[in-house]
Amino acid sequence: MPIRSAQVGVDLGACDFEVTTRRLLSFAAALGETAPPVFDDAAADFAGMPQFCVVPEWPWASAAERTGRLGLTPEEARRALHMGQDSTFHGPIRPGMRLRVSGQLVAVRASKAGTITVSRIETSDASTGDRCVTTYSSALFRGVSLDGEPRSLESTATAASAAGVDDARADVTEVVIPREFGHVYTECTGIWNPIHTERRVALAMGLPDIVLHGTATWAIAGRELSRLHGAGQAALRRLAGSFRAMVIPGTAIRIEHRLLATASAAVRFTVFNAAGETAIADGIAEFSSPTN
Repeated sequence: MPIRSAQVGVDLGACDFEVTTRRLLSFAAALGETAPPVFDDAAADFAGMPQFCVVPEWPWASAAERTGRLGLTPEEARRALHMGQDSTFHGPIRPGMRLRVSGQLVAVRASKAGTITVSRIETSDASTGDRCVTTYSSALFRGVSLDGEPRSLESTATAASAAGVDDARADVTEVVIPREFGHVYTECTGIWNPIHTERRVALAMGLPDIVLHGTATWAIAGRELSRLHGAGQAALRRLAGSFRAMVIPGTAIRIEHRLLATASAAVRFTVFNAAGETAIADGIAEFSSPTN
């Protein structure tokens, strides 16, 4: 069934998520981040890495209730491809919190491959109502048509403007992705799709190999940029990027990062895979304290 542009603005439902120390530590371990306060649960300020937000977002995003409200059949829902993640971190996620994850469809447009949707996802403390994370998540529903004209409730652009980039501060960081990383990330986050872990399934889907989760590449970029430009993981206030080419575990990625001259606490970045293709485009990382 087609996605109707008139559905923009529809409430996509809500679900709750219980935060445990185990889940927070598992995420940090998967990302190889052992620095306090994200890997020392005895620390008074212990909290999850900001990128942990994708863990409670996943049950919401994959729920049949959400795709049903878009009018999609279960088979059509399985065609979804995560295209981008733009998360703003308002406050820490700590053990014992019960999170309320809710969302709204805010934009749709047709593409040659199908229909692209953008959802605004709000993750908040269910007890206090305080916001923790606001995410704009884009997805391509392959082979699903759009009924109506493109429509958007608000600007959903995530790209950093090329103007004001200080090329004198350009830098490159290379990160080797272990062959088993997709398996570790899957089990530590609960974000499962067999194309990330089962080579037979990936090959049957026409892929050259198992491929890394887009959110894993995104989270690794945030980890590296926080180490290089921020005052640790807790200083990260926004991380955004558009997912493009595949990353194959067992290869290396290259992160090009440049300080934005117009904002001393923001970094523009691009991630390239081992073939030199753009894996994450239009990347932006913002920090609560000045960059180095």
